[in-house]
Parts: sequence; C-alpha cells; structure tokens
Amino acid sequence: MSAKYYTQFILTDAQYRGGNEFSGVIELSEAMDHTTETKDIEAILAQNFDLQQSSVKLVSWSRLH
Repeated sequence: MSAKYYTQFILTDAQYRGGNEFSGVIELSEAMDHTTETKDIEAILAQNFDLQQSSVKLVSWSRLH
C-alpha cells in the first residue's frame, strides 16, 4: 500500500546551487517503518533526482495520515 510523506531536503549537487532547498509531498509505493534510517530516505530522494546519495541532505520527514 502506498504512503505519502511531507519532506524537506537540500540538494548539494553543483547544478542546484542557489535553489537547492525543496519541500513537498512525495508518495512511496510502500510505507517506511520506524527503523528506516535517514540514509535510506536520502537514497530514495537522490534516485528520484538521478544524483548520488551524498548529494541529498534530509531536513525533515513525516508521514501524512
């Protein structure tokens, strides 16, 4: 079952300088559990932007109900 999350993150890749902070709702095909680590969420976001995981810094993340 899909799950929606409100997230805020910063992209540190050079092409996003000057406009690198993003926020909004994302939808995942499966809900994340409480053991999910920040690096796992950053990896999902990085994949979406076709970037390396190290180019994403998670600021906040919360599930929408």
